[in-house]
Amino acid sequence: MPATKKDFALDRYDVDAIADYYRNQPLRVWWRCIVIFVPLIWLFLRLRLNAKASAKELKKLAIESRKLLTRLGPAFIKIGQALSTRPDIVPPVFMDELAELQDQLPPFPNEIAFQFIRDALGADPLEVYAEISDNPIAAASLGQVYKGKLKTGELVAIKVQRPDIAAGIALDMYILRGISVWLKKTFKFVRTNLAAILDEFASRIFEEMDYTFEGQNAEKFAKYYGGLDEVYVPKIYWQYTAKRVLTMEWIEGIKLTNVLAVKEAGFDSRHIIEVGVQCSLRQLLDYGYFHADPHPGNLLVMGDGKLAYLDFGMMSQVSAEQRFGLIEAIVHLVNRDFVALSKDYVRLGFLTEDIDFEGIVPALSEVFNPPEGQSLTQMDFKDMTDQLSQIMYDYPFQVPAYYALIIRSLVTLEGIALSVDPNFKVLAVAYPYVANRLLNDTAPELRMALKDLLFRDGEFRWNRLENLLSNAQENPDYNLNGTLDKGIDFLLSDRSEFMHDRIIDEIVKGIEVETSKRLPERLRSSLIGDIVIDPKVKVSISTTEAPSSLGYIARLWTILQKDKAIAPFDILPLATRILSKRQTLTIGRDVISKLAQRSLVRVVREVLLRDEKKYQDDQQQDLVNNSIRNPQGEERELVGSGLRRPVNGRSW
Repeated sequence: MPATKKDFALDRYDVDAIADYYRNQPLRVWWRCIVIFVPLIWLFLRLRLNAKASAKELKKLAIESRKLLTRLGPAFIKIGQALSTRPDIVPPVFMDELAELQDQLPPFPNEIAFQFIRDALGADPLEVYAEISDNPIAAASLGQVYKGKLKTGELVAIKVQRPDIAAGIALDMYILRGISVWLKKTFKFVRTNLAAILDEFASRIFEEMDYTFEGQNAEKFAKYYGGLDEVYVPKIYWQYTAKRVLTMEWIEGIKLTNVLAVKEAGFDSRHIIEVGVQCSLRQLLDYGYFHADPHPGNLLVMGDGKLAYLDFGMMSQVSAEQRFGLIEAIVHLVNRDFVALSKDYVRLGFLTEDIDFEGIVPALSEVFNPPEGQSLTQMDFKDMTDQLSQIMYDYPFQVPAYYALIIRSLVTLEGIALSVDPNFKVLAVAYPYVANRLLNDTAPELRMALKDLLFRDGEFRWNRLENLLSNAQENPDYNLNGTLDKGIDFLLSDRSEFMHDRIIDEIVKGIEVETSKRLPERLRSSLIGDIVIDPKVKVSISTTEAPSSLGYIARLWTILQKDKAIAPFDILPLATRILSKRQTLTIGRDVISKLAQRSLVRVVREVLLRDEKKYQDDQQQDLVNNSIRNPQGEERELVGSGLRRPVNGRSW
């Protein structure tokens, strides 16, 4: 049965149903095509003719593009906002302008809105609510909001959907999808599957138009993040909520960007921004369920200083595999391993497996190498994403929908943060959380990521562990005992067996270095001087080199006690657990064995070298004596020495 306008208002996005419906309305489709494509084609031709235009001229065209999308209506406003996060489709200058698209339209008449309330809730608005504002307090592309009061006294926000919005968006999606399929088939340079992107996008818009989905999103968000001390999620009143009407708790607050008002209320805007960053990191990396539209109007500072989230129409989900992939990419970024980072992009779906990395690796290196004297965490996230966007536009990247929404979320959050504090660095605030996750998460993928971060070419990088611990302590969730417990459990488990040989080597080296500092010079050179155990591997122990493993451990111990001194009674159960582990006995036995082996080899070598030196000294003395006894230059062979002397002009 063909879909109807009413179906569009009620049902999910259905490509086939929409196609069946609009095939029977050719005149309506063609008229909308004219309205859409005449100005778009004209704009496209101007872009082609101005391909080498100055930055100023391109900026002007970008502004015209934004205004055109606004005139074309709700679907195109949403499309423009989505394109502002698609560097594989849109040049950076246009992305910046599209990000300015405002999801605002003139309000529609109260009579229509109140009729929708009657239809949805089965009663007149003033029978449902004790009070309702005479006019909407806000109007967006999909609906408008009234302030009201329930008969039980609670203040509420009442969101009502625009009339015929579903049918209009469905028509635009039908037309754009047809064009996308044609472009993909006709032009080889179109790399991205535009139809798939449109389908994903349209599905989300249709979910936004069903306010029961938004209510469920809000409750899911509250379940995951509402327990955070400084985060608040408004309550949904289900008895007054339907598909076209949403009633939720009214939040009285100050926009986070209103720094002066926040300060006058007695709150620290920067601290509240950090709360927002921490919450966003939890959304992205803990549960993978995140708010994809955290613009200033959706983040309010409440009277008690909590950060309230509003508008749960645009949410997204990141799978565990994608979350771990993002953390692994962060590790490779910290390691400056751009070949591995390129491979991460393949695993995350940005690049195809047959991609040639020759040009991409140097380009990534250029983007992610901070200026002289600056660390990666001190870089501006927006500047970095702008440069990365240019790479994604120049090379065959295909940006997954989930990543586009993540970037939109983080860039928006950083924009708010910079309006509060121009020196705010979102990466510097975010890294302590990542460090804490790497140290505490027992997921195999993150254990391997931690190994990649701490080891290079078989060497343990103590400075990296020191840096991780220092950063992790800055995270609000840092727990010293938990970190130690999980670290010990992991290091002494079968899962980390691949690290045991390296741990043993580090312990042995540390003992040798510390021992060398306490031995007399002659004995030190005898026992722990340079030695070749394997012809290809030379081990040198020097008291003047970088801090030893045990020296680093002492420094780490100082870090661990920072602000949280470890009492002796905390150490005893920890030591008991360590000593009771089977792997502890194995590692201890191997350390003793290796120390004994290396010491024995060194002693044997010292004895042999001393005997050989004495033998050579004796031979040298014989040579001197013979020279004195044979002044005529007689040749004599010094047996066993390999030296010959002339005696009467002939050889013996």
